[in-house]
Order: sequence, then C-alpha cells, then structure tokens
Amino acid sequence: MKLLTKALEKKLPPLRSATDKAFVKWFTPDANFTWYVMEYDPETGDCYGLVEGLETEFGYFNMHEIEKIRGKFGLPVERDRWFETTSTQELIQELRK
Repeated sequence: MKLLTKALEKKLPPLRSATDKAFVKWFTPDANFTWYVMEYDPETGDCYGLVEGLETEFGYFNMHEIEKIRGKFGLPVERDRWFETTSTQELIQELRK
C-alpha cells in the first residue's frame, strides 16, 4: 500500500505552514507506533506531525524512512484508509481517552 496517494499529497500543506490539522494516519500493525501527517515536502519526503510511540509528541519524520520500517512480525507501515482530516485538538483529546 502506498503511504501517500496523489490526492493525499495535494491535500497536505507544505512544511512550516503552521497547520493545525492531521490529514493522513500511518501505523504499524505489529508495533505500537502511529504517525499523523500534518505537513509534507514532496521533494524530500520530510513530514511534520504528531507521533504516537514511546511518547506522544510533535516532530519531523521522513516518509522514505518510514516506508522501510518493519514491526516485530515483519509487517510494513500502513495508511489508515478511513482516517479523515482531524484538528490536532480533537486528535489529542481522542488519544487521551
């Protein structure tokens, strides 16, 4: 599965645009990591967003590096096809539950 489709790529604001919405959700089905993409640079694959793993924090990550990640059973990172654009405030509230 592609982590980003052309349609999703067009929706993502450029890096440093100070958006307050998550547009894409990636997750490891066999490890407890989730990335919520808020901004994206198509030339470098760099992203900014919320990462839920050992800690929950905002930061930068690279799509090309995430494509190489495999969980403990060897499964690749997947895109949540049913994820809808969500404000970061709503997302954080949901994660706290």
